[in-house]
Amino acid sequence: MSALPDFRGTGLSEGTHDRGLGERDDVRAAVEFLAGHFSDVPLVVAGFSFGCWVGLRVGCEDERVKRLIGIGAPVNDSDFTYLEKCSKAKLFVHGSNDEFGDVKKLMALVNGLPGEKELVVVDGVDHFFKGKIEELGKAISEWMEGWPARE
Repeated sequence: MSALPDFRGTGLSEGTHDRGLGERDDVRAAVEFLAGHFSDVPLVVAGFSFGCWVGLRVGCEDERVKRLIGIGAPVNDSDFTYLEKCSKAKLFVHGSNDEFGDVKKLMALVNGLPGEKELVVVDGVDHFFKGKIEELGKAISEWMEGWPARE
């Protein structure tokens, strides 16, 4: 089970952007809520762009979270080195033309991470997967197929 909200002032959410600090508390609150309501279900944290940077950090730190999904990781201007200590299973889905995340930089990051990890690059798509959102969904569905039984 997974869920992540829009963060502080994004979309229909309220609040003020807090450079990742308060947003991590928001993710922790979401994980706490899910763990409280679905205690017998392993949790997955997924995040897009800034939400990827924030969510994966929290997911790495929380033992109730078993898998991580990063979509459109903004590796050009965000520090993802915290993932170097995270052995949880990780999926990254990224557009080949993502303007916020150089594919080669992301490949280097993913290749250096511990544990199960996979990078799916959707060809010919930008940061927002415009026109190819189905491919994003397919990558996630295929990676999640059969889980948690296979772990």
